[in-house]
Amino acid sequence: MKYDFTSILDRRGRDAIAVDLIGAPGSSYPAPREGFDAIPMWVADMNFPVVPTIQQAMIERAKHPTFGYFSPSEEYYGAIIRWQQTHNGVTGLTKENIGYENGVLGGVVSALNVLCSRGDNVLLHSPTYVGFTGSLTNNGYHIVHSPLIKDENGIWRMDFADMEKKIVENKIHAAIFCSPHNPCGRVWERWEVEQAMALYKKHDVMVISDEIWSDILLEGYRHVPTQSVSEDAKMRTIALYAPSKTFNLAGLVGSYHIIYNKMLKDRCEKEASLCHYNSMNVLSMHALIGAYQPEGYAWVEELRQVITGNVDYACDFIAKHFDGVEVSRPQGTYMLFLDCEKWCEKHGKTMDELLAAGWDVGVVWQDGRAFHGMHHIRMNLALPLSRVKEAFGRLDKYVFNA
Repeated sequence: MKYDFTSILDRRGRDAIAVDLIGAPGSSYPAPREGFDAIPMWVADMNFPVVPTIQQAMIERAKHPTFGYFSPSEEYYGAIIRWQQTHNGVTGLTKENIGYENGVLGGVVSALNVLCSRGDNVLLHSPTYVGFTGSLTNNGYHIVHSPLIKDENGIWRMDFADMEKKIVENKIHAAIFCSPHNPCGRVWERWEVEQAMALYKKHDVMVISDEIWSDILLEGYRHVPTQSVSEDAKMRTIALYAPSKTFNLAGLVGSYHIIYNKMLKDRCEKEASLCHYNSMNVLSMHALIGAYQPEGYAWVEELRQVITGNVDYACDFIAKHFDGVEVSRPQGTYMLFLDCEKWCEKHGKTMDELLAAGWDVGVVWQDGRAFHGMHHIRMNLALPLSRVKEAFGRLDKYVFNA
């Protein structure tokens, strides 16, 4: 490979909660016992160096000694348009359809403030990204969950009958659609997106589509933008994207929306402007431009190969060694969502005990209960394969087969 996905980076003291929060005072993530280093497999950021063009673009801009007020450049908009066309087959996108957001969750809240009244019911699928739970609850919205169900092949699917029932019974007119799905890792097929959007159209439900994971797909899968499946979907949907998940730029802050409905776009931008804090950072803009270069396209393709290999290794290891642990192989994202219910029942262990056993030997995984997976653990596989192997070796020896 051309790019580095094997070096083990020392992120300690480098502004990374993934490692600096482990063992910190008051942290939920205790330090491992003596003899074990911490392997960060919880928060959804990557332990790989970024594509060099990002640093180059930021350094080049930082050479100029002024950082005053600015407007997004034509290069910024052009980079997004080319990226969407190349990766997602989007045509007809213009700068007028694109707007900055201080993060996808901020965009979700701004959109809900436009579409809803406080206290309104909002449809989400469960398991549910913990960020949605916190953002919606903190801003006065009531979440109605429609559980995903596994088919005969163990693949997570939407339950369209349950969705319709919940929409009608709860008078729902706004839904959050996570595509690809976090934490389950589903990359929705076109017919699934079409059927969901037809249902939303039938009951006049407006859609906020979180597509932040849309670039991180395992080999063999392709993202279907929610806005692409029909003209109605295009005008009904507020879509949210970011280079932050794809290129590990969360610390720079910088997402964007795509909205084709002019009335919705005007209202969303007005809502986002009211606090006067939804403003782009100049280095964030240049980071996006640096990411969306030809080198960035190549880097993402290599990343997909690496994540696919890590997922294959992890799922195969679980199937062979962790009796009672089930996992639906993700199709996108770099997260696993382990179902440990049968293992806990067999061994007489609680989820708290299981989580602590992993943390004790430095496998810093995440409690899936916050994602509405009552016996689940969420694991980040965006690490060098050598670290993934080390983590699963420890889980085998000290946790699941101790």
